[in-house]
Amino acid sequence: MLCTPASSPRAAAALALASSLQRRFVDQLQALGGPPLTEVEWGRDGGRHGGGVRFVTGETAVFNRVAVNVSSVHYDDEPQRPLAGATALSTIIHPHHPLTPSVHLHLSHTELRGGTGTWRLMADLNPSNDDPADEARFVDCLKAAAPELYADASAQGDRYFFIPALGRYRGITHFYAEEFSSGDFERDRALAERVGTAVIDTYAQLLAQARRPPTDEERARQLVYHTLYFFQVLTLDRGTTSGLLVHDQNDLGIMGSLPSWVDRALLGSWLPRMAPPQDALLRELIGALPEPQPSHLTDEVRQALAAIVRGHYRAHPEAIALQASGLVVPATVDHHR
Repeated sequence: MLCTPASSPRAAAALALASSLQRRFVDQLQALGGPPLTEVEWGRDGGRHGGGVRFVTGETAVFNRVAVNVSSVHYDDEPQRPLAGATALSTIIHPHHPLTPSVHLHLSHTELRGGTGTWRLMADLNPSNDDPADEARFVDCLKAAAPELYADASAQGDRYFFIPALGRYRGITHFYAEEFSSGDFERDRALAERVGTAVIDTYAQLLAQARRPPTDEERARQLVYHTLYFFQVLTLDRGTTSGLLVHDQNDLGIMGSLPSWVDRALLGSWLPRMAPPQDALLRELIGALPEPQPSHLTDEVRQALAAIVRGHYRAHPEAIALQASGLVVPATVDHHR
């Protein structure tokens, strides 16, 4: 699909960075073996307002789910919009082996009309079975890449990824800088590159690390954790909601962060912990899941889940205030995927 590129030099530089990091990650993932990742392109408004490309796979001997997404959306022909454009690398890897952690990485640059822009930098390690050594390596790579940001970004990440209804965090270590800008675009771009490169290279090493065969209990904990991940993304994650509310042209890309299997019964057990109207949202999400246990999240199921989330927040816009936030709360519908 031919997508019209943004006219902004900053958007072009952000896209070059995102695409370079995407290729770096995909190459390292492919080096682990298995079938090639599938490349999928999409266009915003037929490509008139940009679009993106993602590399994905479902279950293989190495992966439970992979989504490595790059998007660049702009509104060069709509000068009345306050948002000029946004460019992002957004990726989630759920490995097949229960002793290997999942990872989430998101780097994006948002540019307002008039040329001002900010970065969002997110990286978090999400194991189903904790390994202190993995955690230490991930923390060390972030501290080395962004020593001046690490303390604040870690605190903000812990705040964002806390799940009040379950009284726990999504992952074991979180890094989140929202609306970051030093005033020097090139300096900030270099920081985003350091963070992205460090996370990609460190995580690829964790993926390649030899692991002993998992026990049945460890496999069971992986399904529980994937179910918790599903719960956090679809009932709390502001970025997911934002992408779904802005448009419906990349639903499968946005839903690519979800694992392949979840426990429908476990989700149902969490319903009493949910306050209105989020209890209704969770009930609808459960209703869209196939009944055989565990529930398989096919593309058709993911599409249905996207429609449910979009419909819920359109019917209950006040519920957006119940979503996760760091110390800075961005305007939800101004973001994109």
